[in-house]
Amino acid sequence: MNDKNKVIRPTDDEARSLAKRLIRMARFGALATLEAETGHPLATRTALATDMDGTPIILISELSAHRHALMSDPRCSLMVGEPGRGDPLAHPRLTMMGKARRVAAEDPAHQRLRRRYLARQPKAQLYVDFADFAFFRIEPERASLNGGFGKAFLLEREDFVLPSELVAELEPVEYEAVKHMNEDHREAIGLYATVLCKGKAPADEWWMASLDPEGADLVSGDLVERLVFLERLASPQDLQPMLVRLAKDARARQPAG
Repeated sequence: MNDKNKVIRPTDDEARSLAKRLIRMARFGALATLEAETGHPLATRTALATDMDGTPIILISELSAHRHALMSDPRCSLMVGEPGRGDPLAHPRLTMMGKARRVAAEDPAHQRLRRRYLARQPKAQLYVDFADFAFFRIEPERASLNGGFGKAFLLEREDFVLPSELVAELEPVEYEAVKHMNEDHREAIGLYATVLCKGKAPADEWWMASLDPEGADLVSGDLVERLVFLERLASPQDLQPMLVRLAKDARARQPAG
């Protein structure tokens, strides 16, 4: 057994859950590319959202150095995970390695990416449709998860990205489901955020940004919470019963008074 194997823990469900949570809750990340002219590493901060399968989405201008780098060589890495108080190295972070794929405006997936991105990055409405901006999906191949001191894992794509066939059925109904929740069930969203997720904003300030087979992203200004479903949805018909179960659970846990 070499030294690397001694420090890398076997990947378990807890590691997979942490990796997914870090990705889904990230508002921004550190994107590293290869400078086209020199091959030198080039790192930048980028705003993020996720597609339904958990693949990170970025929006970048063709005027930026990292856009030029990605068009020359799509290989990149993306690190997510915000440090809290104390030693920044004691807080979880995930580095994904893969390739960036540009999603053209005429691509059938473009409208979905645009909607999900703006739900997480509403200020991007000012420039999202400028001709020099384009969406990229960061297609991860593997990842390195550091859950804190002594908690290192090597993950494969399937450990943190959902299979395409799993999201295919939910995708056509996601927009209307999110819209319905925000228009008619704000009280339930507030309970999800404040009771189940322990969100810090008042209950009436939370919105549902997006849905996927494993949960929902809830936002309030710059705050993000991840509502994890009790089990993965097998079909769109499972969505409403799951949201009802979670609302009942939240009401039961709600402090008296």
